[in-house]
Amino acid sequence: MTRVLNADRREPQSGTTRSVVVFLHGYGANGADLLGLADPLGEHLRDTLFVAPDAPETIPGMPMGFQWFPIPWIDGSSEEEAERGMAAAVQDLNAFLDALMVDEDVLPEQVVLFGFSQGTMMALHVAPRREDAVAGVVAFSGRLLSPETLAEEVVVRPPVLLVHGDADDVVPPQSLPQAAQALQDAGFVDVYAHVMKGTGHGIAPDGLSVALAFMRDKLSL
Repeated sequence: MTRVLNADRREPQSGTTRSVVVFLHGYGANGADLLGLADPLGEHLRDTLFVAPDAPETIPGMPMGFQWFPIPWIDGSSEEEAERGMAAAVQDLNAFLDALMVDEDVLPEQVVLFGFSQGTMMALHVAPRREDAVAGVVAFSGRLLSPETLAEEVVVRPPVLLVHGDADDVVPPQSLPQAAQALQDAGFVDVYAHVMKGTGHGIAPDGLSVALAFMRDKLSL
């Protein structure tokens, strides 16, 4: 049984929804953490609805912090607990996306998944395994989990933009080339990468500009 994800949203500046960007936040944050990006992005994506769900699990001691799944090296959980948590979160996110597309009357090719850190891990795992390809995946400062199973489990190959800071001390910068190689090995042809110079675990202006150009292109805006 899937859990309903609570989500904040920012309506299109034009008043008409022709595309949707779904923000997937990182560990310990919440949907509002990324929704602020709707302001600078919305000026250039005026027909775009921005939606930012909270991950399904709260974190003990962090009343406003959520996680998509436990992370053993942070919270002391087991690998089995992490795997179970991710499997459940994948179902939750898929159900959320399915309902969103029906409610907003948009097709998969009108939707971009925009992840950060653990949200990127979710986006890179979910998007290739859905029945229909989304317009694109923007993947900031994360990792591709289970790269060894991607080639045999991939269903669709949406365009992917990988962005990472070269001074990231939370998720190693080499996660970007590792993800790019695994995606290409699995037959992805539209894989793009951008390294944010001097940037730690965050989103720098140059990375956001590259992401905006990618989204405008893939959403044909």
